Amino acid sequence: MVVLANNERCEIAEGATALDLSVSVGLDGNVIAAKVNGVLTDLSTKLQDNDVVLLITYSDPEGLAILRHSTAHVLAKAILEIDPDAKLAIGPAIENGFYYDIQSKRMFVAEDLVEIEDKMRDIINRKLDFEKLHMKKEEAVALFQARYQDFKVELANDIQDEGVSIYKLGDSLDLCRGPHLPNTSYIPDDAFKLTSLAGAYWRGDSTKAVLQRIYGTAFRNSREMSAYFTLLEEAQARDHRKLGQELELFHIDEYAPGHVFWLKNGLVLFNLIKNKIEKIALKYGYFFVQTPQLLDKALWETSGHWEKFKENMYIVHDDDSTMAIKPMNCPGHIIVYKTGAVKSYRDLPIRMAEFGLCHRNEPSGALHGLMRLRAFMQDDGHIFCSPDQIVSETQKFCQSLQELYADFGFSDIKVKFSDRPGKRAGNNDVWDIAEKSLAEAAEASGLTYTVNKGEGAFYGPKLEFILRDCLGREWQCGTLQVDFVLPERFDISYVDQNGQKRAPVMLHRAVIGSLERFTGILIEHHAGKLPFWLAPVQIAVISITDASAEYAQSIHKMLIEAGFRAILDTNNEKITYKVRAHSVNKVPRMIIVGNQEKDNHTISIRSLGTNESEIIDIDNILLYFTTLSMV
Repeated sequence: MVVLANNERCEIAEGATALDLSVSVGLDGNVIAAKVNGVLTDLSTKLQDNDVVLLITYSDPEGLAILRHSTAHVLAKAILEIDPDAKLAIGPAIENGFYYDIQSKRMFVAEDLVEIEDKMRDIINRKLDFEKLHMKKEEAVALFQARYQDFKVELANDIQDEGVSIYKLGDSLDLCRGPHLPNTSYIPDDAFKLTSLAGAYWRGDSTKAVLQRIYGTAFRNSREMSAYFTLLEEAQARDHRKLGQELELFHIDEYAPGHVFWLKNGLVLFNLIKNKIEKIALKYGYFFVQTPQLLDKALWETSGHWEKFKENMYIVHDDDSTMAIKPMNCPGHIIVYKTGAVKSYRDLPIRMAEFGLCHRNEPSGALHGLMRLRAFMQDDGHIFCSPDQIVSETQKFCQSLQELYADFGFSDIKVKFSDRPGKRAGNNDVWDIAEKSLAEAAEASGLTYTVNKGEGAFYGPKLEFILRDCLGREWQCGTLQVDFVLPERFDISYVDQNGQKRAPVMLHRAVIGSLERFTGILIEHHAGKLPFWLAPVQIAVISITDASAEYAQSIHKMLIEAGFRAILDTNNEKITYKVRAHSVNKVPRMIIVGNQEKDNHTISIRSLGTNESEIIDIDNILLYFTTLSMV
């Protein structure tokens, strides 16, 4: 007797497998794996009395990952059939696909992907079983040594357990925990594709072997795959690096990898984002500070960053001391808290914010436009409060966050609760209190969240706020972290109602995180067509004839004096050319004036992306654009 996910109990024969169960409940053919007592496993797994069984289909999130992982194994077998001397490294399922790292004397190029795909289809059509084998670690090591699979030998030696699982696919063997599809025929041969090639280091270590990485993707059917590649094309068209260059927003140069050169229009956009964040922060009771870039090693030792984060910090030595360029702002804010008079419970909460420029030594391979940099500005803030203020401060923060996101055009927000990581500061009792407090605060704020196991900061658990853009992609931006550790490490305190010294709770919070990264997200979300209030150039004033140029100049002057970001175009070009040029530059509104508009004291307004014009009286022009600017 086993228990199904709907709590229905089902009789099974002794020695029955998960596949047998799927047949008995009429789901055979749709089921690809099972979750037995919470553990994903193959359908060949034998069931025991009172097992709780969830049958996994392609429609389940785990199902797609199993399909992709199984396809990665087919890729590995195809490589070995093309080059029997190739050595296999690893081949995991990843977001939107999979990859396999290999070492081969043959240097594969993009044109070879078609040949590999054809070989994969041949393997799929052979209907080979994914057969799981169990053996001792020593046997597995000897097996892969005999096949000259050096990377698999190393991986097998590193396994701590005595038992090792290996998957047999025809005459190929691979070290893997699984689970996998029952056989290769479960992979639709028209719904997978190899997408690209790249270089990789064995285990990500630049001192070790250089490998070839083959990327691919797989889907449940060809319709889903076609939709994915359509989405990919749209994402490429929206790539902030491409649009940043076309719209002259920013530049990243080989002389300063991981750093941004903000161009004229880009800096306007960056400052508009910054000003909006500042406005919301001030509304919710924050004050702003500025802390130093270079801080002594002793400070980072006290905070724990020297031990936990040193490899990502830029270190500066002089004759008298060792300093670090700050990778984050929290220790500096603690110093600000400690200055001045002794704090009382009446002073709490203290809400401190900073647009802090931070530097982190990111690997060069991880750098990606504005999305991953070595120097970036954070909308950082810290709330120093008493334990009984955690809930109310969390509620206020969530309210401010949702308000800001809405102004930028985001309403689809997901929340994750990240609990204690393996590498952390503070004892388990402190973490128990911090996690309990944050969970209560999240529930009081009406948040629905999923648990992100082991992904908290080293000093405390956190809530992560994830935005979905117009393409359905997810971006982790906001964060709120409860910290009982750093206040104790720095011995900061306040005097409570009974005259006793107490350590405050420190809430680390950011609404968007890196301003640079958020700028990139905004560019892609809006495809460069930014809302009127956020556009670096809001209005182009265009004259049709030389006779209307002076009228255009007067309108442009009126707009500039009213604070709008307008440009004047009285060049001697055809009006169609001018409109097209400003449309390419994604200017939200164009004012077009000729002799008729001049004589009637009107303007013709055209919105980006339309061919229709709206005629308004010149006396209403400022009201019209002021209304557009409201957010």
